[in-house]
Amino acid sequence: MKIVATDVVLTSPGRNFVTLKITTADGLTGLGDATLNGRELAVASYLTEHVVPLLIGRDARNIEDTWQFLYRSAYWRRGPVTMSAIAAVDMALWDIKAKAADMPLYQLLGGASRTGLTAYGHASGRDTEELFDSIRHHLELGFRAIRVQTAVPGIGTLYGVPTQPAVPGGRADDYEPAQRGPLPAEEDWDTRAYLRHLPTIFEAVRAEFGPELPLLHDGHHRMTPIEAAKLGKSLEPYDLFWLEDCTPAENQEALRLVRRHTTTPLAIGEVFNTVWDYQSLISEQLIDYVRSSVTHAGGITALRKLLDFAAQYQIKSGIHGPTDISPVGMAAALHLDLAIHNFGIQEYMPHSALTSEVFRQSFTFEDGYLHPGEQPGLGVDLDEDAAAKFPYERAYLPYNRLNDGTVHDW
Repeated sequence: MKIVATDVVLTSPGRNFVTLKITTADGLTGLGDATLNGRELAVASYLTEHVVPLLIGRDARNIEDTWQFLYRSAYWRRGPVTMSAIAAVDMALWDIKAKAADMPLYQLLGGASRTGLTAYGHASGRDTEELFDSIRHHLELGFRAIRVQTAVPGIGTLYGVPTQPAVPGGRADDYEPAQRGPLPAEEDWDTRAYLRHLPTIFEAVRAEFGPELPLLHDGHHRMTPIEAAKLGKSLEPYDLFWLEDCTPAENQEALRLVRRHTTTPLAIGEVFNTVWDYQSLISEQLIDYVRSSVTHAGGITALRKLLDFAAQYQIKSGIHGPTDISPVGMAAALHLDLAIHNFGIQEYMPHSALTSEVFRQSFTFEDGYLHPGEQPGLGVDLDEDAAAKFPYERAYLPYNRLNDGTVHDW
């Protein structure tokens, strides 16, 4: 099963995606997601100029050896560009191996540990009425858990809250914060206003929807450790499923402070790329959920090892799954979710109709549960003719400034 050809495909059916396609001498093909939102060309170039020449002639069956070769031979390790490129190769090789075995990938990972995967939807609103409508909309879609993001008085534009909802009574489906243009959009931020307002929103949501509905919230790295601790404590009466990315966790010491002050469960890591980012967080049990994506953390091989490490400490998965993860990356996450024992929950935003024209997927969402499907491999096919109709468009994620003009975490 020698690798004889590779292609790096850039396409933009409403948002940018980078896909690696590997072909073997046997005629099998595998797909890998290499999308890094706002830095897509960096990964595409890394693959084309540095990785693809190393793949031709290698045995596609030797996934572990190829992973270690790509990680160690470059000398310059880690980082989102390198790990997204390695992840794309890893996914594509697992896709090929499972197709060769005529099995859905999860069977090669040990088989199913559950019948379906609980997913959470993204509800938001510019006011309480709109937020309630959005929650109802997602419940009608079948979601059994809801992430709640809300506008805050005094803050003009806020992460996770589209300015114009695209669905009746709810938030935009396939919401894309990365905007086309020569420069990133500037947004504003006021931590004190946010800390005052957010508990009132969760109080209102609990009063309207009751105590049983699992609720989540994303702080998106914007708080200092003591601010994060304060928020976690103030949200305890509303029994969150998790508080996500409450503070930049590159400073792992910060989570010790947060943990001392609140029992609100913590989810961390969507911007993390390797097990080394988590080493203290997991071994000291400072978090409850691992948030890395398959796409940005070195692929199925690496994330499986990370989640096995987390399982020793009763820490569960919460794999990153917005729509800037392509259907290929999403499928890889679902196969891994189905196989591991310590599955927690899966983030899920349905991709747009245009994206689904380019990426034909077999995974399903029914009655609140995701399933990767029974098609051999990952279960996603790339329509290259359709992809060619949507050329890459430069886009940047926004950034924040405080009231005094200081650049702040977005």
